[in-house]
Amino acid sequence: MKNLLIVHPEDPSTVFLKGIYSKHNDKTVISGGTTKARLRKLIENHKQVIMCGHGSPSGLFSVGQFPDSGLYIIDDSMLQSLRNKTNSIFIWCNADQFVSRHSLKGFCTGMFISELSEAIYFDFWDVNQQQIDASNFGFSSVFASHLDESLDILFRNVATGYGVLAKTNPIARYNFERLYFFQPGPAQRPNKVFNIQ
Repeated sequence: MKNLLIVHPEDPSTVFLKGIYSKHNDKTVISGGTTKARLRKLIENHKQVIMCGHGSPSGLFSVGQFPDSGLYIIDDSMLQSLRNKTNSIFIWCNADQFVSRHSLKGFCTGMFISELSEAIYFDFWDVNQQQIDASNFGFSSVFASHLDESLDILFRNVATGYGVLAKTNPIARYNFERLYFFQPGPAQRPNKVFNIQ
C-alpha cells in the first residue's frame, strides 16, 4: 500500500495549498483527468488521503478537472472508501459538515477564508490581500512541517503554529476557530484546546 494520496483539483486560486505536500517524497498527486472509479481505488490503496481545494458541505469541487465527476470529485459516492480510514485530511470550505454528516474521521476545516471576496462576504471589510496571503501561506507552511506526524499530534501542532498567527491576523483567527479533528470519541476544536486570547 502506498503512503500519501493528494486529491487537489488544479485551480490557481488554491495553489497555496500545494505548500502542504509539495516537499513530501512518498506521494501520489491527483489534480484532474481521473475517473471517480479510479479515484476510489486510489483512496483504498493509500494509507492516507489529503483532499483539498474549494468545496461545500456536499464535497470537494471538481472545478472541471475530472471527466465524469459533475460538480464534485469527492462526494457521497466516495464514502465507502473513506469510511475505512481514520486519518484522512479534508481541507475545503465547510468540509466539517461533510465529515460530521457521514461520521467520517480525520482533520478538517469549516468555513475557511482564503480569498478577499470571501473575507468581504463574512464582513471583514478592513482586511487586505496581504493578510489573507499571510493566513494562507502560514497555514500551509505549518501544516507541511507536521505532515508526517500522527493525526492527533498534527492537529495539535497545526493548531499551535497557526494559532500564533491567529493572535494578530483576523483571517487566521477566523479560520483557526474552524479547525476540527473528528476522531473516535468527541470531535476536538483548537479553540477548545488552545487559548489564543
